[in-house]
Amino acid sequence: MMTYKETINYLFSKLPMYSRIGAAAYKEDLDNSIALCTALNNPQTKFRSIHIAGTNGKGSTSHMLAAILQQAGYKTGLYTSPHLKDFKERIRINGQMIEENFVIDFTERTMAVTAQIEPSFFELTMAMAFDYFAHQKVDIAIIETGLGGRLDSTNIITPILSIITNIGYDHMNILGDTLEKIAVEKAGIIKPAIPVVIGEYLPETKEIFINKANKCKSPIYFAAEAYSFADIILSPQKLQCNVTDTHKKIKENFTLDLNGIYQTKNLLTVLCAEKILVEKGFIISNKAEKFALSNTKKLTGLYGRWDVIAENPTIVLDVAHNEDGIKQVLEQIQLIKENNKDIIIKSHFVIGMVKDKEVSTVLSLLPNDAAYYFTNAHIPRALPAKELQIKAAAFNLKGDCYNDVNDAIKTAGKTAFKEDLIIIFGSVFLVGEVNY
Repeated sequence: MMTYKETINYLFSKLPMYSRIGAAAYKEDLDNSIALCTALNNPQTKFRSIHIAGTNGKGSTSHMLAAILQQAGYKTGLYTSPHLKDFKERIRINGQMIEENFVIDFTERTMAVTAQIEPSFFELTMAMAFDYFAHQKVDIAIIETGLGGRLDSTNIITPILSIITNIGYDHMNILGDTLEKIAVEKAGIIKPAIPVVIGEYLPETKEIFINKANKCKSPIYFAAEAYSFADIILSPQKLQCNVTDTHKKIKENFTLDLNGIYQTKNLLTVLCAEKILVEKGFIISNKAEKFALSNTKKLTGLYGRWDVIAENPTIVLDVAHNEDGIKQVLEQIQLIKENNKDIIIKSHFVIGMVKDKEVSTVLSLLPNDAAYYFTNAHIPRALPAKELQIKAAAFNLKGDCYNDVNDAIKTAGKTAFKEDLIIIFGSVFLVGEVNY
């Protein structure tokens, strides 16, 4: 029998892993997923599920929804990716990470079929999650897509609800180079007669969702039309806002411990989804909902989303890594500066990216009056800090290079005044290497 450490090394080294090597690990069909789950007696059919896709926000939406359901008393599975520090973060029940013994047992049980079909890391861990949720007899599981939707490994489930948070430019080398093409891939999770919630939409994507839903005879709900938000109040650890149900004209105040301003959009998606679940017979009290939303981090273990880890100066972790994500981070910074007009706040950006992202697009958005600290995660996909520094110079962004993100943060901490902001972003893997 392998140890847990040996098992994880086997999973990381023997199987193609998108987070490490990129597009070469992506499979353009569901054959392996189907074969794996068939060998496991189709665990995905033994529990109810909610399927979530989207360019940004799907992780936060998944965690908020999971927090609400588990606080309402349901045994709730949660499958998300990638992990930041520990593989077990990917598979949780009621916030608790998968047991190490199950990871070892599952890996050993599937070695024969793995040798036969050679699945990717994501395909095998997806099957592991489904098998774990079936064994543990969860009441409901929130399943986040890894990449895209139509051909994502998770798309073998028949959920009770599908959710698409938004569409933006990301993974264009795989999903397509226009918003319409990307929307078609995400819309691939819409199933016949299964309701779908659309979080945000654009004029060029709305019809794609409507057409696919009509074709599937699936009820479609647009969260941004069902609800609106206003009166945002930010503090380092909390976000408050008022949400209005546009049909009932009822206004309600919410407090979130996920305090990025972009969480307001995810909140509307979550509330829209929750309403459908209640119509399907789930019992969720207002008290459970409010507690869950103000304690999502504690209940589900989510971090890395405008995550304030220190103050004076304020140090923030954010996994933003594409155009939309970076715009949201910059919007948050602008709001903080507007709320503190009597204080001069300088931004210190600790940035590292991966090679296959739209690096130049991201750099073109960044302000040249900030201090930059270029670094890289320690994975094959990472763009070396020196290359990032050279690319950034073309946009008049200047700073030194650091081989380790923690060295970069240490230097930024010594340079910054206590009113300043230090933000670590650009790559999920970079954030995962921060020691705190």
